[in-house]
Amino acid sequence: MAVDDEVREQVRTRYAQAAEVAAAGSPAEDGCCATASSCCAPGTGAVFGPGLYDARQVTDLPETAVLASMGCGNPTAVAELREGERVLDLGSGGGIDVLLSARRVGPTGFAYGVDMTDEMLDLARRNAAEAGASNVEFRKGTIEDLPLADGSVDVVISNCVINLSTDKPAVLAEMYRVLAPGGRVGVSDVVAEDHLTPVERAERGTHVGCVAGALSRAEYLDGLVAAGFVDAEVTFTHEVTDAMHGAIVRATKPRGQA
Repeated sequence: MAVDDEVREQVRTRYAQAAEVAAAGSPAEDGCCATASSCCAPGTGAVFGPGLYDARQVTDLPETAVLASMGCGNPTAVAELREGERVLDLGSGGGIDVLLSARRVGPTGFAYGVDMTDEMLDLARRNAAEAGASNVEFRKGTIEDLPLADGSVDVVISNCVINLSTDKPAVLAEMYRVLAPGGRVGVSDVVAEDHLTPVERAERGTHVGCVAGALSRAEYLDGLVAAGFVDAEVTFTHEVTDAMHGAIVRATKPRGQA
């Protein structure tokens, strides 16, 4: 098995197990401690999982949607979603960000989730049914080859998933492709400080633990520009491990661009 395929299978296995844990009523993010010990370091506060959401946002969501959260931020809080918009969540997991997005865009908007893990898709669909959300759809696919048409969404969000990809230029290109002209990106991800080499990032945690595969801030910005985005910015929010941070990533697809 090629290295990239092996990493993808490790990610798929980890998130399939997390879906089963959440479906059974336990927090899926507990599993991050097996792969990135800093996420459970005492006294540091939440760096992954449901603790990064305002409790008032999630009180009326299905419990298993909240338990399945393994992200490093709250992209719906920074994407500035508006009534009637079409939103896509990359690596949608148990559906927490899709459900929150659907609420924000209202009945005239729509929220899509894409995930490659059958167990997470099953859980997300059950959560959507329990929440009574009619303006959502979960599709199976990879974030490197999205199952959506060109220019079909207004906003792309994601929560600590892009770092897991082994082909990030393909992910950024697909984000650009599916966005309508003038569309925007509002992503939460783990991002390294620029001085850390890939080897030093791998020393701080595993790929499936959302650490070894993280881009540096400069790499992220350069990648967004190479994909065609403008107004790109990466803002650190909290430290995940030494010199690596949860971050908010924003960018815009220029108007007039197909």
